[in-house]
Order: sequence, then C-alpha cells, then structure tokens
Amino acid sequence: MLTDFGRLDLYQLPSPCWVVDEVAVQHNLDILHEVGSKSGAKVLAALKAFSMFELAPLYKNRVWGTCSSGLHEALLSKEFYPGEVHVFSAAYSQVDLEQILEIADHVVFNSVQQWRRFKPLCQAAQARRTHLSIGLRVNPEHSEGDVPLYDPCAPGSRLGIPRSQLQIEDFEGISGLHFHTLCEHPFEPLARTVAALEKRFGDILSGLNWVNFGGGHHITAEGYDRDGLITLIQRFSAKYQVQVYLEPGEAVAIGTGVLVSEVLDVTYTDRPQAILDTSATCHMPDTLEMPYRALISGSGEANELDYTYRLGGLTCLAGDVMGDYSFAAPLDVGQRLMFEDMSHYTMVKTSTFNGTKLPAIAVWNSDTNAVRIVKRFEYHDFRDRLS
Repeated sequence: MLTDFGRLDLYQLPSPCWVVDEVAVQHNLDILHEVGSKSGAKVLAALKAFSMFELAPLYKNRVWGTCSSGLHEALLSKEFYPGEVHVFSAAYSQVDLEQILEIADHVVFNSVQQWRRFKPLCQAAQARRTHLSIGLRVNPEHSEGDVPLYDPCAPGSRLGIPRSQLQIEDFEGISGLHFHTLCEHPFEPLARTVAALEKRFGDILSGLNWVNFGGGHHITAEGYDRDGLITLIQRFSAKYQVQVYLEPGEAVAIGTGVLVSEVLDVTYTDRPQAILDTSATCHMPDTLEMPYRALISGSGEANELDYTYRLGGLTCLAGDVMGDYSFAAPLDVGQRLMFEDMSHYTMVKTSTFNGTKLPAIAVWNSDTNAVRIVKRFEYHDFRDRLS
C-alpha cells in the first residue's frame, strides 16, 4: 500500500510535523498478522523502530506482542501495547533487570557472562512467574549487511554470542535462541542466515522451545517474498519443534508517514541554499548515520529540475544538511516541503541539540482525510531533559 500524501493539506499543520497515516499502519499490521497466522510464527512489533503508542490499539489481534531494547521500552509496552513483552539489551544493569524480570515474558541475554552472573536472579523470578522464558542472542557469523554500522555480524561486533564461546552447560535454563542480522532486507538473506544458524547451532535447536529470527525483515515492502518466508518458518518449526518469532520494526511503519517542514530562509553562498525549520541531525539522524538521501515530494536530483538548492537544517552543525534537491519552481520563504517515509527511526531517535524544537506528531486517516494533532513539543520538553 502506497499512501497518497498528496491529498494532505500541509498548511493546516504545525511545522515541523510528523504525520502518520493510521490506515497505512493498520494495513502493514494486517500483512504481518497474515504472515504469522499462515506460518505459525508469532510476530512482534519492534518498538525501537516505531513506538507511537497513540496507535497501539491497532496492534490488538494483529501482532502477538512487542520487543523492547531495555527497561523503558518494556515499560511502555506493558502500559500501552497488547500481547507478549520481549526484551533484549546488549547488557543489563542489575537494577534494570530486576524490574524487567517482573514484566517481561522473554528476556534475552547478549553474553554468556551476563547470563551466568544473573542466572540466580532469573531463577528467582521464574519461581514467581513460571511463564518467564530466558534466551541467548547468538551470532550466526553470516554477514548480509552492506553498511558495517548496521551489520551485527561485522568483524568485532558486540552483538550476539559466537558458537565458539558457548559450552553445553551454558544452555541449562535457556529456552530459546535469538539472532538478528538483517537491516531492510528481502527474504533471501534471511534464508541464507537461517542455513548458517543451522550449520552452527543445529545440534542445539531441537532441545529449545523457541527461536527468534529477529528483525530487519522488510515483510511489508513491495516485492517481499512472503510465501517463501511462510514456507521457511513452517519447515524450520516442524524440523526442530520450536515456536518461531519474528520482530519486524520498520515493516510496521514503512510507507506510513511524512515529515512536514517549512522553508525559513533562501540564500546564496557558492550555490543556492534553503534553511528549513527541521534538522537532519535532530529529526532524521539516519540520513547522516546510514547515510541515505531522504525523498522530498515533488523534488528531483540536483539539476534534474530547473532550480537546485542545498537544503540544510537550522542547527549550528556544519553537516546538518539534507542534500541537494531540485524543484520545478523557486523555493519561497514559508513554503512547505514534505519528506517521505519518515515514520520509522525518526521519532524514536530525535534530539534537542541547540534547543531545536521537536516536530509535532499528527495522525491522518487517508480514508476520511481527517487529521488530529496528538502531540506538540515546547520549551519544557527541552528543559526537562536537562538538569
């Protein structure tokens, strides 16, 4: 489903503003539910990518729960989202883990050392909460990522336990294994990764209750081989008699939202420049970290259309630049621009560097064209993050 945000009146919104189409989110969740129902997998929504809890009611009866990256996301999940609560962190403090063990259904450890250290704490929690399940994140040592920053199997990775570090006795008290090696990938890299997992951990798998295939699956993207995914899960589950979990994040929100911004100034240095009321570093850091070029509705590549500008944010960081874009007509102060596909890994990664105001958050219904503003950020949101 590709939402037509061209029908959205940008000038009825505050600026900057994220706008999320609730119809598109529901559509993605429906796809994930179909995959889970047909394959037998339990699909979890990864809050690290998209945790707009205003839309949490849509998750009911569509996914089987959520996965969290630590205590605060787990608390958010328990408060607002339906279903199971799964937690993985690269490392836990004891004070956080004590709270997590009281609300989570699955807790996954990233190292043998932490599992051994906290095993008595976990066993005490399981005595009170008999359904609590403990797992280990493993490293299949099979790399599919093109960008090392996002590749958990890159050399020197701190994520996941290689087989060489695990002894048979380490699996005592462990109910499942978790691996997460993908990032915006289609089905085929997952199939190759599962084969690598079976090669290294096949002798362990049949003694487990579950295996979590992690996230990074672009299940809701156009062209994803969902039938292949369903068949793989069915085969794996039957072979090892385990419950398979998937925890997509971006797939929940892909194609569902935009970031609306306003032109504050148009100037010229060695080239035409436009300063926006948003910021790459504060509001869309993945464009600098990944890096990638965000699309703007109605724009082209540099020099493709008649008027080319370098678009920059309003912070003092010299590199706070979105890139060079061309337009069919000159940009004017006060003009609104719309960055596409901006729901996932945006709201969850913001900062208030320079005291930059965070974008408002709005929900749009593409069926009815109704818009509601669900959150505005003001000075106190900046102030209260500090001392």
